[in-house]
Amino acid sequence: QVQLVESGGGLVQAGASLRLSCAASGRTFSSYAMGWFRQAPGKEREFVATISGSGSRTYYAGSVQGRFTVSRDNAKNTMYLQMNSLKPEDTAVYYCAAASAYSRNYYYTSYEHYAYWGQGTQVTVSS
Repeated sequence: QVQLVESGGGLVQAGASLRLSCAASGRTFSSYAMGWFRQAPGKEREFVATISGSGSRTYYAGSVQGRFTVSRDNAKNTMYLQMNSLKPEDTAVYYCAAASAYSRNYYYTSYEHYAYWGQGTQVTVSS
């Protein structure tokens, strides 16, 4: 059984930085793409960033490109999301997700490709 546990959320002022972590267990971590999604109150869950199993390929939503960086440490079974220059519109619950299919060299931007989800961590950015 794959388990994902996020941490690192909190309340910060606009312009600040946060780093989210997602610790995974239950299967070979480096064989599967991982992703970050977020959901703001009253809005649908949206894609934020993704990284291939090997960590060599990444992709970002346009709204976070240049401000957020996704990375992973396969030796520690952990994925990260470094968030810089945070804006109030980044306020949301952030979820990490693990792909269902073998994806060492691929990534996925659509939630349909992700079978496992963490419980979410709240990020609140005040203006």
